[in-house]
Amino acid sequence: MSAPLLGVFVVPEADRAGAVLEQVRLADREGLDLVGIQDHPYQRRFLDTWTLLAWLAGQTQRVRLFTDVANLPLRPPAVLAKAAASLDLLSGGRFELGLGAGAFWEGIGAFDGPVRSARESVDALEEAIAVIRAVWAGEGTVEGEHYGLRGAKPGPPPAHDVGIWLGAYGPRMLRVTGRLADGWIPSLPRMLPLDELPARRAALDEAARAAGRDPSDVVRIANVSGKIADERTGWLQGPPDHWAEELSRLVTVHGFDGFVAWSEGDPLEQTERLAREVAPALRAA
Repeated sequence: MSAPLLGVFVVPEADRAGAVLEQVRLADREGLDLVGIQDHPYQRRFLDTWTLLAWLAGQTQRVRLFTDVANLPLRPPAVLAKAAASLDLLSGGRFELGLGAGAFWEGIGAFDGPVRSARESVDALEEAIAVIRAVWAGEGTVEGEHYGLRGAKPGPPPAHDVGIWLGAYGPRMLRVTGRLADGWIPSLPRMLPLDELPARRAALDEAARAAGRDPSDVVRIANVSGKIADERTGWLQGPPDHWAEELSRLVTVHGFDGFVAWSEGDPLEQTERLAREVAPALRAA
């Protein structure tokens, strides 16, 4: 078994843009694997995620960047595919596409985006995956109710096979993930309580097998939040060996391949400790 991937979930706050850039540069220098950036265009305090990612791609050397997750209702999938391929080319194959069906519909509607029902949002996501993959493959026609391509001449292709990683929780979204996606990126335990994890994982695995896929082909990257501290006060609230123990359990019991951590302390100090103290302990475990 290879060592789990480890990285940071970065909040793109505009009023601390310098610190955001330094956190990502630090993650890159210290050898972390991943940087995930959330995408909420209607959040007035946030930088635009795609603009930030392009800037970060030019200021880093090895860390892999991904949207955690891209806001599909406000990002047309053909344009998303073009942006993702461009970032992947410019970064030397270091971009992955985290994708969500949509949430915070009031904010999406305020930005003149479509306000969809749960069923409509998943229907649209399935169509979007087909459009994105067609653009990357150089195909120009896809028919759909929400999204399509009508004789387009897509390009350029990405530098590597960009993964489509879905933020998925409900039964139908998990079936779509198992059937169509390259990865699953739930947020633990904020959006998915730990005691519900076995059932959700089983649903995803069952959907993958039903589609003729090996469940292990679906990469599992968990968003986790906590604070590296001297004393243990809760789940992922404690010293590096506590972090290594809990994350190792998620690997061995639930099949996770990696983690991106949102810091509840000083982002720079926590990023450095994640790289220098948690990562070696996790590899040893």
